[in-house]
Amino acid sequence: MNSLITTIVPAHNEEKNILLTIDNLLSTFKEFNLNGEIIVINDGSVDSTPQLVERKIKENPGLIRMITHDERKGIGASFWDGVDNAGGDFVVMIPGDNENDPREILRYHELLKEVDIIIPFIFNREIRPLFRNIFSYFFRFVVNATFLTNFNYTNGTTIYRRSVLKELKYRDNGFFFQTDILVRTIKKGYLFAEVPSRLDLRKTGRSKIISFAVALEMIKGYLRLIRDYYFLNKEKKEQGKFSSDSMTDIRKNKKLTI
Repeated sequence: MNSLITTIVPAHNEEKNILLTIDNLLSTFKEFNLNGEIIVINDGSVDSTPQLVERKIKENPGLIRMITHDERKGIGASFWDGVDNAGGDFVVMIPGDNENDPREILRYHELLKEVDIIIPFIFNREIRPLFRNIFSYFFRFVVNATFLTNFNYTNGTTIYRRSVLKELKYRDNGFFFQTDILVRTIKKGYLFAEVPSRLDLRKTGRSKIISFAVALEMIKGYLRLIRDYYFLNKEKKEQGKFSSDSMTDIRKNKKLTI
């Protein structure tokens, strides 16, 4: 596949991890012969993260860009800034904490010839603390029960066809953004594939996913999605309407020539 893949790398005070994250992405592009670009979203860092990224930009002209937020906006807003500035037909978020090996998701890039979304699920969950796994299980159960879906995971390094994202009429800017995207697009009927992915241990710092503020963000996003889907019927009204360049539209309307 020769289409450009944009990797969005949100980074807030990741001076100890950002260089490894970028190096892993660059080596993955070469390993799988991918046409890739990197957009680092410097989300209000007050350490040396931006200086380190600038060094990598000079070393790899044309492959890496950086967008800087003067104040921290959060991971959802960072993701959407990356989408709006992406040059690729496909986008994937790889966090700057080097917890996710990009090989684990980009190895499946050939599936984009058949589907519009590739959703990873973690097969080595034992690497995470018990409380994190319990939280994840409960969150997944609530989402699947509410929207009659069957996701194995919704907060991973999902690859999206960018045109599918651009047509969404609502954007969640908090930690719920990935789940919000997946429910809205899958309930519309977009074709997707779920694939196994291995998670690495975070080398430094701690995850920001478990906190009262994050839980509040997720609850707000969840309630907003319930309102839009069940009371305003927004996504139901959009069912069957697909981006014209999507594999879903091509396959459902038999545009694919053999």
